[in-house]
Amino acid sequence: MEAFNLPPLLLPFFLFALLQTSTIAAKKSYIVYLGSHSHGLNPSALDQQLATQTHYNLLGSVLGSNEAAKEAIFYSYNRNINGFAAVLDQDVAEDVAKHPDVISVYENKGLKLHTTRSWNFLGVENDGGVPSNSLWNLSNFGESTIIGNIDSGVWPESKSFSDEGYGPIPKRWKGNCEGGSNFGCNRKLIGARYFNKGYISVVKPKPLNSSYETTRDDDGHGTHTLSTAGGNFVDGASFFGNGNGTAKGGSPKARVAAYKVCWPPALYGSCFMADIVAGFEAAISDGVDVLSVSLGALPLEYSDDLMAVVSFHAVKNGITVVCSGGNFGPIEKSVTNFAPWMITVAASTIDRLFTTYVVLGNKMRLKGESLSNQILLANKFYPLIRSLDAKFNNTPPNDAQTCAKGSLDPKKVKGKIVVCVNLGDPVEMSHVVAQAGAVGIILVNYEDIGDGLLPAAHLLPAAHISYTDRKSIEQYIQSTKSPMASITPVKTELGIKPAPIMASFSSRGPSVIEPLILKPDITAPGVNILAAFSNEVSPTGSPFDKRRVQYNVLSGTSMSCPHISGIVGLLKTLYPKWSSAALRSAIMTTAETKANDLNPILNSEKQKVNPLAYGAGHVQPNKAADPGLVYDLSTQDYLNFLCAHGYNKTLMKLFTNDTSFVCLNSFKITDLNYPSISINYLKSEVVEVKRRVTNVGSPGTYVAQIEAPPGVSVSVDPSTLKFTKTGEEKDFKVVLKKVSNNQMDGYVFGKLVWSDGKHSVSSPIFVSLTKQ
Repeated sequence: MEAFNLPPLLLPFFLFALLQTSTIAAKKSYIVYLGSHSHGLNPSALDQQLATQTHYNLLGSVLGSNEAAKEAIFYSYNRNINGFAAVLDQDVAEDVAKHPDVISVYENKGLKLHTTRSWNFLGVENDGGVPSNSLWNLSNFGESTIIGNIDSGVWPESKSFSDEGYGPIPKRWKGNCEGGSNFGCNRKLIGARYFNKGYISVVKPKPLNSSYETTRDDDGHGTHTLSTAGGNFVDGASFFGNGNGTAKGGSPKARVAAYKVCWPPALYGSCFMADIVAGFEAAISDGVDVLSVSLGALPLEYSDDLMAVVSFHAVKNGITVVCSGGNFGPIEKSVTNFAPWMITVAASTIDRLFTTYVVLGNKMRLKGESLSNQILLANKFYPLIRSLDAKFNNTPPNDAQTCAKGSLDPKKVKGKIVVCVNLGDPVEMSHVVAQAGAVGIILVNYEDIGDGLLPAAHLLPAAHISYTDRKSIEQYIQSTKSPMASITPVKTELGIKPAPIMASFSSRGPSVIEPLILKPDITAPGVNILAAFSNEVSPTGSPFDKRRVQYNVLSGTSMSCPHISGIVGLLKTLYPKWSSAALRSAIMTTAETKANDLNPILNSEKQKVNPLAYGAGHVQPNKAADPGLVYDLSTQDYLNFLCAHGYNKTLMKLFTNDTSFVCLNSFKITDLNYPSISINYLKSEVVEVKRRVTNVGSPGTYVAQIEAPPGVSVSVDPSTLKFTKTGEEKDFKVVLKKVSNNQMDGYVFGKLVWSDGKHSVSSPIFVSLTKQ
């Protein structure tokens, strides 16, 4: 395996992880991982008791007594995942790691949710990406599918989780409603569980009250993501009148289950790994079909990434795991949750804006975005001032520019519209401005952010404008002694072109651990997504905001992930016997790489982006329902991938307890039957890539069409595939060679498309011509 080289711009996050490790006292909580249980997927109560007893025995052998082990262990994973979580001294944890039955010991670290309220984290109407034509009869389609959400819980009273018109809960469901007091499930929201012991073992919150004993959502994130994946139809949903329409999740008739593993943010995170493992184990045992996971951490080697390990358990049991790709963009190599058995989702915009205009005294109109529900008097202009010119005399310029708390002189601000540089929490900035007596705020981008916009639910009239338009405002202010401006009310604008645009925050590939697997896999709507919300918290999450909403607008790969989860739910209903790999293939090979203006997908700077941003492209649900061919994978294939990745017998025990498994020595990583092709460093030699497709449509003949990456020759053998029946498989190989006298370097991209005249089965090709 190559050394783990972290991109320089991710170093602050890496240093945070080091801080987390070094500042906690010697007694910490750990997850002791033992692999899988031998009792199978449906253990009896006795099986579970015996498994827990083995955990007590193991730890007791190190601590000196089973009584001490029982006191230390706070989770016994005794159903599918084999292991336990316990509070231990570091030297004890090291001794436990030496036990012959222990495969690995992980520190119980915190992860974070992948949502953002600002571009500065260093995008269809409100329909969850659901297809709209007659291919899907969504009013009664998908009740047999169960989508689980690993997140911050759910607001069960939301109309998005109404069970009106639903039939009985599927008999195969084994889950429970353990939501805490005053919490109810129904035939739509069929399961709820909460897991807090990992969080409590690290954070030690005080007071430890009933708010930690509920699946009820206290920050809105879990309600938003779960309703995006599987929320029911709700007419008249809007955010203060904006985005008004029928809300529905990606699979609106699916059953849903909430697994709360995230709690109030603390220094070390909010979603702790011991709780996440418990959530995964419960979801596997309960019988979900899809797991939506909108959280993550830094990129880690698969063996060090317990999320990857427990996701493998889920996939082995027939569950499709869909994960957010991270909000560390546009930094290269920042994508996370990139194991090949996961579906990794990027975020892009939809064809809707929440538009407002800044009208200057010289009649210039600058287009911005906002979600403020406050308006100024019509046709009235107000004095305009830069925050830098409105500061107290002793305020540092940087604090004033970003409208930091206590930086603005109310005497200079009162009754005016203030221009602030958008660096930090935009709602906090607007609160500072309002407290100082201003009537409105204009948030302007700094140069590095450019022209990307992200509206927020400000508490006073507000507009967020681009860096380009910032220069126009500054020129105007300098041109007159009495600058004036107004801000128009927010309006919902539909049919925006071009769309989608890649979100600036969306993490980019290639994978820092294994660039031979192209990640992310797919992009989906993740900017300004309207979905259900918790009544426990304000739409901004700020303590000074006393408003409450039933539906809120959020952005992040947290929002794009459940779009794909919902679409997987629909496909799972159509094709219940398909593997998670086949479902992913259908989504990837039918994706679109052009926007609605028929030009290539761009970023917010109007620059063309590539598969390192969007994977195979933007999801097309209707086409995914009829992909023609799929690239399938089995558990054995993933195990062979890990062997080829360099794992020895010890590391392989993380993923399989099957002593009969033997690595296939001839297997190469490039031969993993993935729906994309990646070559990390193409030198002068010829590289041959093997693939196999399965016909899932009618008989037909497919012809290969190649769009070769610049500087690379690509051929396919055979170039024609004839299928006589459904389920038939065909092998082919792709041969790539660097063109002689090639002057290209860096990353280049192409495409392989199999077409029968009806279906276009497309795979992106990514080639690095430079050593990474």
